[in-house]
Amino acid sequence: MSDILRSIAQEVLRAAASGTPVAVATVIRAPARGRPPAGAKMLVRADGSRLGSLGRGALADAVAEDALAALTRTPRADIDAPFYAKDGARLHRLDAPPDAYQVLIEITGAPATLLIVGGGHVGQALAALASHAGFSVVVLDDRAAFANSERFPTTDRIICGDVMEELRRFPINASAYVVLVSRGHKQDELALREVVASGAAYVGMIGSQRRAGTVLTHLAREGYAREALARVRTPIGLDIGAETPQEIAVSILAELIAARRGGSGRKLSELRPPKIRP
Repeated sequence: MSDILRSIAQEVLRAAASGTPVAVATVIRAPARGRPPAGAKMLVRADGSRLGSLGRGALADAVAEDALAALTRTPRADIDAPFYAKDGARLHRLDAPPDAYQVLIEITGAPATLLIVGGGHVGQALAALASHAGFSVVVLDDRAAFANSERFPTTDRIICGDVMEELRRFPINASAYVVLVSRGHKQDELALREVVASGAAYVGMIGSQRRAGTVLTHLAREGYAREALARVRTPIGLDIGAETPQEIAVSILAELIAARRGGSGRKLSELRPPKIRP
């Protein structure tokens, strides 16, 4: 292994441990005797700096630009494989000629963090499901009877303390997903004040349409930005007719995955109906 490839591998491992994501671009298709050749790699950091090289031309610059965009996009897609012409122009895969380049762009970072505010029945069910779905789950509640390892055996971290104080010091960033499912709308409203402008990838709050409207109206009148309030997912979850805490948790998790992966939440049978051939 070359020194550059070894350095890229080491930085990817650090990204997976630290949470600071990096993008690695690998040429997986190249024309015969093309430069860069298939297998060439380049790592792109969030500040735009690079490690490795795909050459000095427009192709390398276009790939670096797309890799940086993938790092900062919300929701973030962790893998893509776009096509490029020799001059760096982006190509649709159906229009890519035989001498086009194809580059695999992979994002590596620590798992997305799901912060669940509220250790009640819905929070408990959601934590169990989200752990299996690849989220690093943190549960926050101010009651020791609800914030403990017996209720949350698969949760990565449990915080028992004053909700507002803990939210103020919790590291909420573009990889964080925040769900407010505490014991009452006043508690959720107080918590929402702390996270609504935090820059989280997702902020969702449980409650009826009427209750959600009341909470958002209060914050709007207090001067919170309308753009930030519009990003709050409330009532939370997808419409699957959920009634029990477990069903509600499935509904919330489905919306979380859609937000993380860029899904529409529509039925696949409607988006891509199968064709019955004669």
